[in-house]
Amino acid sequence: MNQAQFEQMKSGNGFIGALDQSGGSTAKALGLYGVTDSAYSSEAEMFDLIHAMRSRIIKSASFTSDRVIGVILFEMTMNRTIDGLGTAEFLWQKKNIVPFLKIDNGLDDEVNGAQVMKPIPELSARLAAANSHGVFGTKMRSVIKRANSEGVSAVVKQQFEIGKEIIAAGLVPIIEPEVDINCPEKAAAEVLLEKAILAELDSLNADQNVMLKLTLPDHANFFSKLVAHPRVIKVVALSGGYSREKANKMLSENAGVIASFSRALAEGLSVQQSDVDFDKVLDVTVQEIYEASIK
Repeated sequence: MNQAQFEQMKSGNGFIGALDQSGGSTAKALGLYGVTDSAYSSEAEMFDLIHAMRSRIIKSASFTSDRVIGVILFEMTMNRTIDGLGTAEFLWQKKNIVPFLKIDNGLDDEVNGAQVMKPIPELSARLAAANSHGVFGTKMRSVIKRANSEGVSAVVKQQFEIGKEIIAAGLVPIIEPEVDINCPEKAAAEVLLEKAILAELDSLNADQNVMLKLTLPDHANFFSKLVAHPRVIKVVALSGGYSREKANKMLSENAGVIASFSRALAEGLSVQQSDVDFDKVLDVTVQEIYEASIK
C-alpha cells in the first residue's frame, strides 16, 4: 500500500470524483455532456468520447488535489492514457490525486428487495492490473431497494467477502451498498444496513481497513458510528440521483462524510463549452462539493 495515498485518504481535505460510468450509463453520461448517440456509430467510438470527456475533467486547472483527493476509474479508463501516461499514473504523478478502480460487473436480479453483484471471475486479474498501475483501492456497488433484512444481509455479506480478497491483494476496498433514494422504507433500510456493516467491521482484524460509500441518509449524522470506526479509513457519499444542490445540502449535514459524486460532478459541463467556460463551470462545481465535504 502507498503510505502517502493512505494518509491523503485518511486525513486529506476534499472529495472523491467518480468517473467510472460503464455500460448503459456511459451513453447517458455522454448525453448529459451534450454528445448524442448520433455522434458515434460503435461502442468503441462511444468509449473514445467518454475518455475524452474524463480526460478533459482530469486535466482541467480546476481539478486539483487541494479539493479533489481521489478519483474512481472504470477499468477501460485505467488502461488508457492521458498525455502518454496511464490515467491512474497521471492522476497520482501529475495531479497528486489518489486513483481507485471500479471492479464489479454490475448487478444481479433483485431478490429480497436487493441486488447483489454479479460474479466477478476477473477479480484477480483486475486487482493485479490495479496494482500494476499504482491504484490505491477499488469500488464495487450493490443496491438495496427495500427494508428487507435478508436482502440487506446478502448485500453486506457479499461486499465484505470480496472486500477481504481485495485487502489481501494489498488494496483498499470501497464497500458500496447503495440504498436506492426511491426506497419506500429508506430510513428503515438504513437502520438495517448500519447494523449489518457494524457487525462486519467488528469482525475485521487490525490490518484490514475499508472505505464505505453510502447513500446520503434521511437523518443527519446517522452514520456517525461508521465514521468513527477504527477499521474505516473514510466514509464517502454518493449523490444517488439527488440534484447536486440537494446532495450538497444533505452532505453538509453529515460530519466526517465526504462526497463521491458522479453525475453531480459533471452537471453543467458540455462538450460545446470553450475550455475557459468548461473550467469555470467545473471550478464552481468542485468548490461547492468541496465545501459540503469539509463541513
